[in-house]
Amino acid sequence: MDLNLAAWLVVLLALAAANLPFINERLFGLVALPSRKPAGERRVKPLIVRLLELVVLYFVVGSVARLLESRIGSVAVQTWEFHAVTGCLFLVLAFPGFVMRYLYKPRR
Repeated sequence: MDLNLAAWLVVLLALAAANLPFINERLFGLVALPSRKPAGERRVKPLIVRLLELVVLYFVVGSVARLLESRIGSVAVQTWEFHAVTGCLFLVLAFPGFVMRYLYKPRR
């Protein structure tokens, strides 16, 4: 796989994964969470579950990126600074989903 293609693949995967917890009410987009609400009411996933999903998806995307890097060549050493920067970048990529879920109020 080309290096440029692999880099864009990781960026697009990170963008999709960062917004996934905020665009649906299922765990990782697959598993319906149990609810104590009556059947007619809308289920709402708590913010802490969304944040935990975000952390897990950060490590999933990181693992995919490391796999792609190892297939291209040798894997670079990653210190705490690398993880701090990529974690902040992942949070920035999650901002559109957060805004749409918690800050956007549709006009009536």
